[in-house]
Amino acid sequence: MVAWFRAFASTPLGRRFLLFMLFLLLLLALAEAALNLTRALFDTTFRFLGLGAFIFTPMALAAAWKAHKGAQSLRRRWNRWLGAAVLTCALLAVLAYAPAEGTVFAPAPWGGYLGLAVRGPDPLLGLVRILMVVFIGSLLVTPRFTWRWTRLFLARLRTELVALAQLIGDALGGLARSIWRGIRSGVARPSAQTVGAAATTVASPSASAGPAAPPAPADGGQAPATAPAPSSPASPEPTPFQVTSGLKTVQTKTMVAPLPGLGRWRTPALDILERSNEAQASQEEQQRQAHLIEEALASYGIEATVVQINPGPTVTQYGVEPGWLRKFKQVQEKDKDGRPKLDRHGQPVVRQEEVSRTRVKVDSILALDKDLALALAAPSIRLEAPVPGKPIVGIEVPNPTMSIVALRAIIESAPFQRLKQKSRLPIVLGKGAGGEPVVADLTHMPHCLVAGATGSGKSVFIHAVVTCLLMHATPEEMRLLLVDPKRVEMVAYNGVPHLITPVIVDADKVVPYLKWANGEMDSRYKRLSAVGARNIEGYNRIRKDGPMPYVVIAIDELADLMMTAPVDVEHYLCRLAQLGRAVGIHLVVATQRPEVKVITGLIKANFPTRVSFGVTSFVDSRVILDEGGAEKLLGRGDMLYLPSDAPKPKRLQGPYVSEQEVEKVVGHWRTQRGSALVPELALEEDEDGGVEKDEQPSSDALLEKARAIALQHSRMSTSLLQRKLGIGYPRAARLMDQLEALGVVSAGEPGKSRDVIRGKDAPSSGEDVSESNTGTATASPDAKTQAHQS
Repeated sequence: MVAWFRAFASTPLGRRFLLFMLFLLLLLALAEAALNLTRALFDTTFRFLGLGAFIFTPMALAAAWKAHKGAQSLRRRWNRWLGAAVLTCALLAVLAYAPAEGTVFAPAPWGGYLGLAVRGPDPLLGLVRILMVVFIGSLLVTPRFTWRWTRLFLARLRTELVALAQLIGDALGGLARSIWRGIRSGVARPSAQTVGAAATTVASPSASAGPAAPPAPADGGQAPATAPAPSSPASPEPTPFQVTSGLKTVQTKTMVAPLPGLGRWRTPALDILERSNEAQASQEEQQRQAHLIEEALASYGIEATVVQINPGPTVTQYGVEPGWLRKFKQVQEKDKDGRPKLDRHGQPVVRQEEVSRTRVKVDSILALDKDLALALAAPSIRLEAPVPGKPIVGIEVPNPTMSIVALRAIIESAPFQRLKQKSRLPIVLGKGAGGEPVVADLTHMPHCLVAGATGSGKSVFIHAVVTCLLMHATPEEMRLLLVDPKRVEMVAYNGVPHLITPVIVDADKVVPYLKWANGEMDSRYKRLSAVGARNIEGYNRIRKDGPMPYVVIAIDELADLMMTAPVDVEHYLCRLAQLGRAVGIHLVVATQRPEVKVITGLIKANFPTRVSFGVTSFVDSRVILDEGGAEKLLGRGDMLYLPSDAPKPKRLQGPYVSEQEVEKVVGHWRTQRGSALVPELALEEDEDGGVEKDEQPSSDALLEKARAIALQHSRMSTSLLQRKLGIGYPRAARLMDQLEALGVVSAGEPGKSRDVIRGKDAPSSGEDVSESNTGTATASPDAKTQAHQS
């Protein structure tokens, strides 16, 4: 028996059995003490941790198991474990607000004494402490995500606080100004009816000190006397818009007069813009596309690896790192005695040894764009080689579904908020191929040329630019001159106080307004020179009486203007583009016909920033961007953006602005009651189509040119004068009437060509066309016929 027990005790099973029996004996001997110890341990744990005992206990067991299996994973993810413990403490602090009477946790609350310690004695201050603990725990678990959202929250909070402080300061300043005006005038503040009755229309061509005399009549008579306008209290801000030249009559009309002291404009709230949910492709689909790209390149002997995947709203950019072209040579393996090794078949054992390697040429990848599109089953792909700032080739593959980029999403982004703090005219451009927001400063562009086929998103982009400006600029800071020959796109902005004049829809009236803009530009340069400022920013810092507003001229269709008066339009646009930046005049010009006749070389050279939407041919893409690529765009806002300081264009998805959003923004400005005179230009036109009568020198020069053209032809027509002189139809028709009055051409029916009068039927010596043609015999009918045929 003893031998059997010794043999059993020497086995592992026997030793374990004996240890278990010994443990039972000790437990029976110390049962009461163990029970009391266990009860005390449980009471202490539940009272200290509360419900957290059910969380901390599994965490402690899991940490012990991880440490037993290997401490490396525990050390590598220490921040997550610690962050989870901190977040659990925050949860216990929240539970500490609820008492746990009649439970095992009493007298402690549900969160235990630990939650009560985190919360603190003051319940209100405890909420702040809980938020701080939650922030620390989130920072430990997800540091990048927490920092990003913290920066966005702080930027938004700073913006709201600055706006609130500005609103309070404006209200207090307006109240102080109204009290000061009341003290100075010695009269009581007028009622709302009196203020409303004081709103009058004041004729003021250029000066803001008082009304000017009306223009003299054309017949040279004296101007009729007018009754003096009733006086109204002048508001020092904003300064009425100065108009100096280019127009015969400029009028300033008052908005509805507000109560004194509330004279500042309020920009629209961001809530009037809509949000959008951007859908992205699944990660499995993106990985499948990346695998297809690698397989397609490998099938053509090109080693490449997809190292980056940047999903965007329209396309997903796959960053491909080119591999190596390796050269090998065959080397026979030898044994330790130096003899060749043989395999089992008696053949020498040969191995491949790398001799040299070179990088795969980028051109070899670019040449496979159509093959990659076929492998990916994509309608078209775009290759960017290399991606700026990265040693990779970007392959942009269209997404299965295109996402809508909302204007509000980009305005709320951190890049736009940073730009807004230092820029007067921030605008939204869209989102890049990787989903990053892209914004720009219009004052640094300083002019933008937009092109794209019908339906590609060109007009929506113009709406986004104008709406973004209206969201952040007041009439004191920015004025608009909108040209819409299509008559349906920008007429919705009529009534906005930013407009210098209602939206121009007649192409024949654009040239006088462009001429006015050139005159205003010259006047601003004189004002800058008078105070010693170099640009509009320096002028506004020097002059404290009121800021000089920026002027943004947006033209929705340049082709219609170039068909009407190509010479004048090109001249005025180029001059504004060359000189307008320093005085705050900026152009945004769009066209759906990117042809050489529309976008001339001179216009193209003066617009450094260009945006191209989808076009129909490679030639059109070359005209607008100086390279191809725009013909492969997908439409619906897909565009290429070429800034002035970038060597290559960048692919973006333009923002979408709905008609309802435009109506809300315009409605905000229409219903707002400002305190300033909102000027409106009123151009008096001639009966013949919109050119002032004081342009006699230029008319005389054109008349002499028209006479010279008449000498070269036997018949004349209005369209011939248009082509030869590069003028519009109204001016050409007026020149034809003048030639008829001078006897150079015969009378004719409207719409038909006229005979050129020569010889004795020509005008007198004082009105002769040319000295060399005086006394010339009348041409024979045969000669006339031959000349007409030629």
